[in-house]
Amino acid sequence: MHAIQFGFNLVCIIIQALICFIGVYQSLLSFAGFRAKKETPARAPEKSFAVVVAAHNEEQVIAPLLDNLKNLDYPKERYDIFVICDNCTDRTADIVRQHGLTPMERCDLANKGKGHAIEWLLAKLWAGDKQYDAVVVFDADNLVSLNYLAEMNEKLLQGKRVIQGYVETKNPYDSWVSISYAITYWYINRMWQLARYNLGMANTLAGTGMCFESALLKEMGWNAHSLTEDVEFTARCVERGIAPSWANNAIVYDEKPITMMSSLRQRLRWMRGHFDCARRFTWPLLKSAIRHRSFAKFDAVLYLFQPFRFLFLASISVMLYLQVATPLFEQLGIQQLAPDWVWWSIHIAIFLQTPLVLFIEKKPWKAYLGIPVYPIFQLTWLPLTFIAFFTSRNKSWNHTVHTRALRIEDLSVPKS
Repeated sequence: MHAIQFGFNLVCIIIQALICFIGVYQSLLSFAGFRAKKETPARAPEKSFAVVVAAHNEEQVIAPLLDNLKNLDYPKERYDIFVICDNCTDRTADIVRQHGLTPMERCDLANKGKGHAIEWLLAKLWAGDKQYDAVVVFDADNLVSLNYLAEMNEKLLQGKRVIQGYVETKNPYDSWVSISYAITYWYINRMWQLARYNLGMANTLAGTGMCFESALLKEMGWNAHSLTEDVEFTARCVERGIAPSWANNAIVYDEKPITMMSSLRQRLRWMRGHFDCARRFTWPLLKSAIRHRSFAKFDAVLYLFQPFRFLFLASISVMLYLQVATPLFEQLGIQQLAPDWVWWSIHIAIFLQTPLVLFIEKKPWKAYLGIPVYPIFQLTWLPLTFIAFFTSRNKSWNHTVHTRALRIEDLSVPKS
């Protein structure tokens, strides 16, 4: 019995140490995101682009995006727009035709989802007469800053092969849920993505606003069919020694859910996909990081490990609560790695970065009204993590319904 208790305590101490290390590691790394690098002015357009829009029953929002994409500040002869109408049963394809484009209609109920749809279109692009230097991918509910392709052209000329744009929230003030999403992404953009870009580390793809060198896609193949194809492709790139880069001035505006139920469905899919990718790529990447002494790969391992970190954090928190609040106190006997004030200090330090990010990003005063509800939104990740862990084999894809037909002219002036 004592041996079992000792083993249990040892495991708990190791888990606490891991949670603490990752929290401190990210907090320290985030300091590199305080200041944005001065970017090289965009050079004259040279690269050609296939602009790919993945759409499934998006008749409510597709028109503003198509108008937006047709008027980017980039030579019209250097980019073409391809809309994948993936198993659509509404008027999405008709709206695409009304905009003078040919919808790429796909009907495959056996292989549903964005990853399969993109792979299907890429095969058609590679077989076509006209070839492109790069492929960019958007969701149908997005809007795009007019300089997007010009910024991606510059990154490609610098030799970058995979680039992620700045993901902004299109509807931050629709509800407490959407402002919580917005704060999350403002934090990620600044303290995660920009910080790693400033340090010359690998960035992470975000599912939309992504740019890929065509030669790399042909070399690697798409082969990203999980529920989180962005996490999967990021891991595969880093595994090959290719670090995705960041374009801080290329903005893609993404619509976020406004109800908690819609948000829970979306984030459950994300977490299931992340668990799946973590199981498949964490150990091979860790071995490769050790073998090649690669800090970039080690950092990618920590990114893949995030859902397990949430799972461990939730598990330890519940057990410590039960230990104090119930007669299980003596039976569990969990030893804390550090006093309570250490854990509280770490959490408070991370939370205080939130208003700092809003200040640095020059957000309006009403953005700060989301700070009181933001911790509540973050806590909803904990039960989601448990559910996702035990249902991660579920590969069903649920469509997020979008209804906010905003136009690029309706949005605030893009940040500089």
